[in-house]
Amino acid sequence: MTVIAVFNRKGGVGKTTTALNLLAGIAQRGVRPFGIDLDPQAHLSGVFDTHPRLADDSVYGFFMGQRPLADVAHISASGVIICPAHLELTKLDTLLGKGVNVITRLRVALKKADQAPGPVVIDTCPLLGVLSLNAIFACDLLLVPVSADFLALQGAQQVERALRALEPVFKRRLPRRYVLTRFDARRKMSSEVADLMAIAFRPDEICKTRIAENVSLAESPARHLDIFRHAPQSQGAQDYKALVEELVGTGFIA
Repeated sequence: MTVIAVFNRKGGVGKTTTALNLLAGIAQRGVRPFGIDLDPQAHLSGVFDTHPRLADDSVYGFFMGQRPLADVAHISASGVIICPAHLELTKLDTLLGKGVNVITRLRVALKKADQAPGPVVIDTCPLLGVLSLNAIFACDLLLVPVSADFLALQGAQQVERALRALEPVFKRRLPRRYVLTRFDARRKMSSEVADLMAIAFRPDEICKTRIAENVSLAESPARHLDIFRHAPQSQGAQDYKALVEELVGTGFIA
């Protein structure tokens, strides 16, 4: 079982879009993935039409009520298993703090064989709090979307600095990949951000796949669909299929 967390310190870079279409792309390979929404805004949960009325029926119940992940999981219409988020997740930093047992709670749970039957994709919020730290400590790969703008690049650089600071705790270099999203070859800024990424990060940690700016990608979440169900012939579908294949080729997805 591979655990992939999608994170950037900057909002609006395509984290949820990437988590959504990674889950869908994995499902396209005939494997049922397991999605975990750790963003209190619950956008990923909304796309999959999972809106628990009670906080205890979301991942909040996992953190606060010690409920197994399987107890709060739902099977969506697209066949993806999703553990939904809830607005009450915003209270976790105050309620739980950031002790070692707190920020490794998800990691410990996912190591249990019955918790997640397939590859896991975690959507996160931009804040480096208890939720994002749980995702980072639980993952085998941190995937950092970087939309083709300078603020998104700065957010990704903040992630890199945070990961380096955490390396003594991990006792290893956490595998990560930076993926350029909303790329438009006609825009000078897109090329400039791509060039700066090559300077800021290790070349082998930058995805070869670039996710192009695409109308279908922007439309699909509003229609509660992943890109493969909404527009299977679109550039967005081709790009996310290529990203999944790249992660398969590098061994991060079986």
